[in-house]
Amino acid sequence: MLKAKELKDQSESELKLAYRDLSKEIFNLTNELKMARKLEKPHLLREKKKDRARILTVLKAKEQK
Repeated sequence: MLKAKELKDQSESELKLAYRDLSKEIFNLTNELKMARKLEKPHLLREKKKDRARILTVLKAKEQK
């Protein structure tokens, strides 16, 4: 789980790269869920979505400054 304090220290390019990676992982987990109707670790999907939202929040805050 990512912390907002850690994310604030990163540059915008690093945050965008992390956002893209998380989006790919979420996409893969969602496809796995649809194909198998079951995830081995279902908590990961929710955790990754929350991390992606944290990254977006920090990115928006940096853009406003």
